[in-house]
Amino acid sequence: MLHALLRALRPQRFWKTLLARGCASDGAAGGPEIQVRGLEGPDQGITEILMNRPRARNALGNIFVGELLDALARLREDRQVRVLIFRSGVKGVFCADADLKEREQMSEAEVVVFVQRLRGMMNEIAAFPAPTIAAVDGFALGGGLELALACDLRVAASSAVMGLIETTRGLLPGAGGTQRLPRCLGVALAKELIFTDRRLSGTQAQALGLVNHTVDQNEEGNAAYHRARALAQEILPQAPIAVRLGKVAIDRGMEVDIASGMAIEGMCYAQNIPTQDRLEGMAAFREKRPPKFVGE
Repeated sequence: MLHALLRALRPQRFWKTLLARGCASDGAAGGPEIQVRGLEGPDQGITEILMNRPRARNALGNIFVGELLDALARLREDRQVRVLIFRSGVKGVFCADADLKEREQMSEAEVVVFVQRLRGMMNEIAAFPAPTIAAVDGFALGGGLELALACDLRVAASSAVMGLIETTRGLLPGAGGTQRLPRCLGVALAKELIFTDRRLSGTQAQALGLVNHTVDQNEEGNAAYHRARALAQEILPQAPIAVRLGKVAIDRGMEVDIASGMAIEGMCYAQNIPTQDRLEGMAAFREKRPPKFVGE
């Protein structure tokens, strides 16, 4: 089972560009709703997914979900991606829930299929092999918060607004919120937030442990993105295979009892032993120099 979970660690052919579908898009100037950018220079290894659907406030519609799934499918095969940041190109909003206007035009059967697809997208984000960071610079409501919860780490502007607000619309969270929020905050608090439709500021979210860091918003409206990028820069120097295996050990271990979790940790550790990076790490420690990890 573990080998299936780790298959993304095998060497893959690198890819350089992503051509996202833009037909009938609500993206800025008719462009794609999802844009991918690999950073260069000292930030090489950080890749950004930019959500850019301004007229709908980055609502999760069919095209948006399709483009994001396409991006994830390509990025997960790229070993150059060491950290993946989700950010918004729309000022004041991270992702303002699912596209309910679009959903109103669907039959009940189509709604079921779409929500299953949406849930699958969140699972793909959660299972992404490299660390993921959500940069929440504005509203993250309903499906938008579920997207942030699917990421490994979350950074928010203090003025951001977050909440699973589905019950006020006659719904319940359907893209992982009822499962990921209690795992993040505990059962009782998650129930309170979902039952009451309560919205949290970034500052309140950090106090509860929903986000890792909060920052005061700047004039450009991208303070959380800059903090997320700084956090990604802290991850970059670490051994990428060890980081990915650490993610597997934590995620899978949290789903089982501690004895089984220890076994999972042992399998991940054994997987890391033959890597060149482990030998490089030991040599660098012995020679008192910074290690140069290559992800092999």
